[in-house]
Amino acid sequence: MNTFYTNESDYRLVEQLIFEWARRIDENRVEEIADLLVPNGRYTVQSRFNLDRNLPHCSIDCHSPAQLRDRILSMRIANIYEPHHYRHMISGIQILKKENNLLEVVSNFSIIRTMELDGQIQIIFTGQARDEILIDQQTILFTRRHLVFDSRAIETLLVIPI
Repeated sequence: MNTFYTNESDYRLVEQLIFEWARRIDENRVEEIADLLVPNGRYTVQSRFNLDRNLPHCSIDCHSPAQLRDRILSMRIANIYEPHHYRHMISGIQILKKENNLLEVVSNFSIIRTMELDGQIQIIFTGQARDEILIDQQTILFTRRHLVFDSRAIETLLVIPI
C-alpha cells in the first residue's frame, strides 16, 4: 500500500510549480519567485544539521512574499558580490499527502553555481525541499517552501535565494 498521494494531474501541477521556481532563479528572474507564494507564505533555507537538532537558526527565513522581495531588492542594489549564476537539478518529487486543498510535497535538489568572471563551476547545494502547496481550481502556490541543505555550512555568502 502506498503511503503517498498519487493523483497524476495534481502531480504534474506540483512538478511545474517546483520547476518554475527553479527556472525563475536560473534565468535571473529572481524577483518573480515571490509571486509563487501565497500572501502569508513562508520561505526558509536551513541546514540539515540545525533541523535535525531542532535548532531554530535559518540562513534565510522570510515570513511573507514582501519580506522575500525586500531581500531580493537588497541583493540587487546593496550587496556586493562576484556575479554568478545557478542551475537547479530537481528530482524525486513526491506528494506525501493531501488534506483539503493542501499538499505536502518533498523533492531533492542540487544547485550548480557558475562564476561569471572565470567560469568556475561548483556544486554548492544539495538537499531536500519540504513544501506545502495550496492547490484548488484557480490556484497552485507555495504556502511554505522549506529548503534543507545537506552540508553544515555554506561555502560562501548566500546572496541569491535557492
